[in-house]
Amino acid sequence: MNNNTENNLRFLFQKWSGEKPEIINPLPDSGSYRKYYRISSSSKTALGVFNEDRKENLAFLSFSKHFIKNNLNVPEIYEQDLENKIYLIQDLGDITLFSLLIKENYKEHFSSTNINLYRKVIEELPKFQVLAGKDLDYSLCYPCQAFNKQSMMWDLNYFKYYFLKLAKIQFDEQKLENDFQVFTEYLLQADTDYFLYRDFQSRNILIYNDLPYFIDYQGGRKGALQYDLASLLFQAKAKIPTDIREEFLEYYIDNVSKYIAINRKNFKKYYYGYVLIRILQVLGAYGFRGFYEKKTHFLQSISDAINNLEYLLNNVELPVKLPVLMNILPNLVKSDNFQFFDYKKNDLTVTINSFSFKKSIPVDKSDNGGGFVFDCRALPNPGRYEEYKHLTGNDTPVIDFLNKEKEVENFLNNVFLIVDQSVEKYIKRNFDNLMVNFGCTGGQHRSVYSANKIAQYLKEKYNVKIKLNHQELKN
Repeated sequence: MNNNTENNLRFLFQKWSGEKPEIINPLPDSGSYRKYYRISSSSKTALGVFNEDRKENLAFLSFSKHFIKNNLNVPEIYEQDLENKIYLIQDLGDITLFSLLIKENYKEHFSSTNINLYRKVIEELPKFQVLAGKDLDYSLCYPCQAFNKQSMMWDLNYFKYYFLKLAKIQFDEQKLENDFQVFTEYLLQADTDYFLYRDFQSRNILIYNDLPYFIDYQGGRKGALQYDLASLLFQAKAKIPTDIREEFLEYYIDNVSKYIAINRKNFKKYYYGYVLIRILQVLGAYGFRGFYEKKTHFLQSISDAINNLEYLLNNVELPVKLPVLMNILPNLVKSDNFQFFDYKKNDLTVTINSFSFKKSIPVDKSDNGGGFVFDCRALPNPGRYEEYKHLTGNDTPVIDFLNKEKEVENFLNNVFLIVDQSVEKYIKRNFDNLMVNFGCTGGQHRSVYSANKIAQYLKEKYNVKIKLNHQELKN
């Protein structure tokens, strides 16, 4: 962030809060080109957003105000400065629905808590699509007003050029183009008169006060109901079990039926076609972001998207003839050529330790050496309070104590940025090991909490092996 933008954000924050901002912390990069900053004063906090794309900013801000007017859970808009391409929004924290899935380490079943959260999300989806979609100003949609034939062809060609060709799958380009034309005409037979969120998936759903809040809808446009549900239930890395995914599909149809008349059989007829185009769009995005932009964590999600594609091919027969595409896709599933995207020749293992400075810094037993040692002793210490002395950083009261401390949040955000750089370089260069250590006085509170936080963060963002050790908690 350049100095002018920082100064502009400071001014905007002070205009909104009436208080001088004390801290501006950049948040880790995500899949977008937007830059986010957590800004705080003595009593208030907000997220500052910088985005070069003025039209995208206008879409997000306008949609947000419209959704709030319709009582939907989206971040409040505090202040905006479109001339300088910045705005302030409500800080809803960092807990996403996806991060809660990661905590389960991808068990074969969802917890009842996460099932209930998905149900809440599914209950909210028709409110965006049907209720708020009725009088939305679609002229503000960016880059286009509808998920129409042209928009679908963009996605399919994205898949063709940024993934299919790179996977070295042979095909007749003209015949494949013919299939794309037939496929899009089939999809457009569904009712397309609703708000299509476009990227409705668990990373874009924040859990705040036990309720789902929704972000990243600036790419929304008019389209079919089926697309957003497909995005949610077939998100590659969410790995929703098949039986639960089917249960969620039925639950969605029950809920959207409260607002409009739905023919269940007809809805499903087009639903799996939208599942397919979403999977192909995601594969194209993974190829573009990962191979061309060198963001390796996108490449590491390819195998999960391929698994979704394989499930679809084995269990669903679309009521439309796509001979060339349906000859290509099974070969893609069987192909080893896309494996080069994953950089799996040497899986990176990140060893994360918590320890006590009263003893010794953990020794790196790998051949790699290096890594990081972060000193947590400057952070607020729950161990000084009687009620926390016999607890650890694994216990909810200690976690709640540290979660509320701005110093801890700022410390970890800086750690994430530093470690990100090494993890991405290590993956690209096929290194085997990286060690990250957190030390505090007793090795039981702050260091344990910090080690857990970065383990969860890395597990969510990268396809790496995590070894988490709490040295003072072993006995």
